[in-house]
Amino acid sequence: MASPVQSFDPALPASDAPCPFCAIAATYSPFPPTSPPPADCPSLSPTRLSPSAFVVLSTPTALAFLDILPLSRGHLLLCPRAHRPKLTEVTAAEAAELGAHLRVLSRALVRATGVADWNVVQNNGAAAAQVVDHVHYHLIPRPEIRASGRFRESFTMFGRGVREELDDEDAVELAARLREELARVLDEERGKGRL
Repeated sequence: MASPVQSFDPALPASDAPCPFCAIAATYSPFPPTSPPPADCPSLSPTRLSPSAFVVLSTPTALAFLDILPLSRGHLLLCPRAHRPKLTEVTAAEAAELGAHLRVLSRALVRATGVADWNVVQNNGAAAAQVVDHVHYHLIPRPEIRASGRFRESFTMFGRGVREELDDEDAVELAARLREELARVLDEERGKGRL
């Protein structure tokens, strides 16, 4: 696969570090979201990269994968395949596709996690808490902590809060479940004429 398109803006600080999202884009080929490869398919192996990547969606334009330091179980990242540091650099076609994926990934996320509430967060620049210099949306499930009896636990927004490394075994299963639910959502919507 050809390397992703890199944009250059002299107003942006130069970075010597390779973009981890571009590495994911270069490693994982697109697949149809309505018929994703099976969980044991070598092309989806999370260990093709270090750190591991757990891909949920991979189109010619967009990628979605589990955050490796999730704020909650199921925390997804959605980004354009091409390197775009900020939202203002995303093309109109990329923005339209990302918006469409946000909606259907949200439905799949609710079904796969059983959590009915979630945040969609998108940060632009270091002062706005953007850590990876590649535009991305966070889809963050927000479980009801009062009902769980964990009264002292709290969830915060914009990248702050307790973050633990993703459990690889759970992530393999969760990513497969998210791909399955996404395919179901898309099939249902195709049947209702919503696509």
